[in-house]
Amino acid sequence: MGVGRFCVQRRRRTGTIAAVSALGLTAVLGGCGLTGGPGEVTLKLVAADYGDSAVNSSQKYWDKLVEEYEKQHPDVTVDVTVYSWNDVDAKVKGMVAAGEAPDLAQIGAYADYAAKDLLYPADDLLSIPVQGDLVSQLADAGQVNGVQYGIPFASSTRLLFYNKTLFEEAGITPPTTWKELAADAQALKAKGVKYPYALPLGPEEAQAETMQWLLSGGGGYTDPETGTYSLDSAENVATFNWLKNNLVGKGLTGPVAPGELNRADAFSAFAAGDVGMLNGHPSLMQMAAKKGVKFGMVPMPGLEGPTKVSMGVADWMMAFKQNGHAEQAGEFLDFVYDERNVLDFSRRYDLLPVTTSASARMTAAKQDADLKPFLEQLPLSELYPVGHTSWASVSAEIKQHMGRTVAAGGSPSTILGQLQSTAARVENAE
Repeated sequence: MGVGRFCVQRRRRTGTIAAVSALGLTAVLGGCGLTGGPGEVTLKLVAADYGDSAVNSSQKYWDKLVEEYEKQHPDVTVDVTVYSWNDVDAKVKGMVAAGEAPDLAQIGAYADYAAKDLLYPADDLLSIPVQGDLVSQLADAGQVNGVQYGIPFASSTRLLFYNKTLFEEAGITPPTTWKELAADAQALKAKGVKYPYALPLGPEEAQAETMQWLLSGGGGYTDPETGTYSLDSAENVATFNWLKNNLVGKGLTGPVAPGELNRADAFSAFAAGDVGMLNGHPSLMQMAAKKGVKFGMVPMPGLEGPTKVSMGVADWMMAFKQNGHAEQAGEFLDFVYDERNVLDFSRRYDLLPVTTSASARMTAAKQDADLKPFLEQLPLSELYPVGHTSWASVSAEIKQHMGRTVAAGGSPSTILGQLQSTAARVENAE
């Protein structure tokens, strides 16, 4: 990272340069940036843990990256604290509420903080080349009212995983339609497979499985024309009626009720060889391979063929205004989003890169061939409606209640209608 790069490619800090001019250039200039200043700065970053053990904790990734950065920037100390995904969002929320916001946070949602004017716009942080290198679809999802506050940090898409051994024993091929999926599940059940199709609608990540099915049925969480919530649309109700009647009602989703089955448990069951099919993201590949499970991956089946729109997920980086460290935070983020570092993180945790340069490198590299199907899905994917400040609340409601739509005696139209009313009320209250 050369000093000259920041001279010509930063869009911010014009006020600082003007102040230097007004002082008759009495301040000491180094390259194009000010040195001397008020002394050393400490940036506090709170980040999520993508590892599944102490051995591959994200803390190790950040410690290595920070060590390298601090060698190049001796006046900046970066203090990183990593929390599990179960805790990190709440930790940051508590810090903000206590008036002790971190300089940077890498968490699951940004829009509520942006709506309260607590975050720097990405324009004030990133250099032009770095901001321009972000995958446009992800960068657009980081906007509130046309201004980008959420900087995508990691992404993934979903594919239908299937157990090749179980499929061969049942004499079936991967499905391309819902009808074929149901028939495959029936054949797997006849062979004694514990979970012919694992349907995790438990409170851990029901919003993900729900969205994948809604998209495959031609619906989604929001109306594509207006952007408003449309949870109880005719397409969505029809999708969950089909699930209830053709999979759950026929005993094709396993011994645990979908509303009580969490994604992590479904993944573990797949890695144990007990699942015929389920929706999965890239990290499932490593889990299954470690246990010797032979698996294949295909696009999620739809009504009449493979789903044209897959579900995409992005996690977010953001910078809080409270401590006034836009300069230092921006330069550190430019380093974080350097192609080499993005590739290192993505490969370490089997995630998709959020920059076009790293995406192109991974698409062409033999070592990343297993991620290519997910990379191909990303341009065709739709993300959660994260630009809605109400999304965190709506997502929590979906996690809590979606499993009831397919339970015995459950009514998809009634429950989706209740969720829609809740979403509309929360949205209007913002």
